[in-house]
Order: sequence, then structure tokens, then C-alpha cells
Amino acid sequence: MSLVKRNNLIFPSLMNDIFNPDWFGGMENRNGNLPAVNIIENDNDFVLELSAPGFKKDNFNIELDNDVLTISSEVKTESEAKQEKFTRREFSYTSFKRAFTLPETVDGGKINATYENGILKVVVPKKEEALPKPKRLIDIT
Repeated sequence: MSLVKRNNLIFPSLMNDIFNPDWFGGMENRNGNLPAVNIIENDNDFVLELSAPGFKKDNFNIELDNDVLTISSEVKTESEAKQEKFTRREFSYTSFKRAFTLPETVDGGKINATYENGILKVVVPKKEEALPKPKRLIDIT
């Protein structure tokens, strides 16, 4: 299991990219808050668990293009309060984009995803030929 997280607090983004490259998959983020991702390899599949509390399942976009799985989200919120001579307007914008290069051993046509309790869970099944073979006894003649 691997946890991939990046926070650009000390160096600017360019310096961080030069001296600390992300070997687990590309990332793009405009506001510095990337959700943490657990990557779990089981016998039959890979499971990506992305921590994104406060989102709705409609906020996510998951794409597969040429063995690259991309998970992204964009959320905009606005609120406005008017009182007598005072108007207050607040808004926020949150977005992230994570990309993962999948191995040739996965079946991209059977990928599925669920979102529950702040965790986006993406299951990437392995191809039949990549699954472990059961132990077989060989008779001696």
C-alpha cells in the first residue's frame, strides 16, 4: 500500500518538481491541496482510495485514455448576504487533477468507482491472464 501526498510549503512548485518528482503518477493542482491516495494491489485488482471529504459524487470526473487513469474535480461555491447598507459576497473554488499510468495487466473496460464517507474508491481489475494461477500437482510417471 502506498500513500501519495504532496504539499508545496517550502519550495515553489517548479523547484519541488525538479528536486522531488512524483514517481507514482502525475499531479496537477492549482491551490496546493491534493487529496491523499492509497494504492492497494490485491490478487485480482488494484484499488485506489482517494480522500476527498465534503465532495459529492457528481463533483468527480474519472477518465481512461491510453492507459492513463485521470481523476479530477472542480467545485465552485458562492454565497451572498445582504443587510441594510452592507453586502457580503463570498466564493470559493477548489480543483485537483491526479493521473495514474496503469500497467498493461489491467482490464480498463471493467473499472468502477464508488464514493462513500469522503472516500472515492476506484477498483481497477486485472486481466484474466494476469491473475495468479492456482497451485497444480504434477504426477510422476
